[in-house]
Amino acid sequence: MTQQQPFPGSEFPTIPGEPLNLEPIEKALLKMCYGVHVIGSVNSAGERNLMIADWVMQVSFKPRLVAASIENDARTLRFVRETNAFTVNLLHERDGHEIARKVVMPSEGKKIRGRSEEAAAAVHDKLDGLAHFLTPEGAPILEEALGWYYCTVEQFFETGDHTLVIGRVLDGDVTRSGDILTEKELGWEYAG
Repeated sequence: MTQQQPFPGSEFPTIPGEPLNLEPIEKALLKMCYGVHVIGSVNSAGERNLMIADWVMQVSFKPRLVAASIENDARTLRFVRETNAFTVNLLHERDGHEIARKVVMPSEGKKIRGRSEEAAAAVHDKLDGLAHFLTPEGAPILEEALGWYYCTVEQFFETGDHTLVIGRVLDGDVTRSGDILTEKELGWEYAG
């Protein structure tokens, strides 16, 4: 993800390295626009997690199905595989960047290369300081989200470096007026 800071106080961690020389196909894929979502999950031991997800969409009316693309090595994917349940929280265009800033980095320090042994062993609670309630299975729903929906897993499809999780939508609501925050408004890109 490349990052700009369009909102005061929305400074995100920087990624070391030089700007990439993008191939034409990467440039084309980066022109797609995605909403910014937070996937909530819980494992069989009751540990909860949140992660940012751009690649989420509805794929069926009857039954109501959605697809979320999750990195194969993500803690969230492990949790969803264990409990077959997850939530999708839609971030609000007005203040969703504040939630995004809190949950953008991986929960598990080991996922970031180059960390010290101590930092790699750390697990961060992304729900700390975020008001939320829980689904019957214990997956978190953010109170400050624009809206949310709760899903049980229908299927998993491995698709390269991500897994496409197909979820049946069981419940959901829009809790605030406004529109979803997009990655372009946030200054992020996740494609290519």
